[in-house]
Amino acid sequence: QVHLVESGGGLVQPGGSLRLSCTASGSLFGFNVMGWFRQAPGKGRELVASIPSYSETANYADSVKGRFTISRDNFKNTIFLQMDSLKPEDTATYYCNYKSQQRPLEAWGQGALVTVSS
Repeated sequence: QVHLVESGGGLVQPGGSLRLSCTASGSLFGFNVMGWFRQAPGKGRELVASIPSYSETANYADSVKGRFTISRDNFKNTIFLQMDSLKPEDTATYYCNYKSQQRPLEAWGQGALVTVSS
């Protein structure tokens, strides 16, 4: 069992910045990929960014490349999403995701609401 706790999020004006964090706890071992997905009202959930435990090579959605940066601290089992130059279309609930690469185990965070509006 893996438990994810997210923090961050909130209301920000267009062009502003926010930082999300997500800490994993529980039965953690082996290679895994952690990332952020988002879901806007009336839309499906989409991948924003992900990063594996065994590499610093991150994967980004085209819509956030150059504006968002994902990073992780493996010692603290925590990932971060630095969001800069935010746009109204970034408004969504952001979900942290953990997926083991060695076991059939996946977990989701409770979601953090990000609202970009003037």
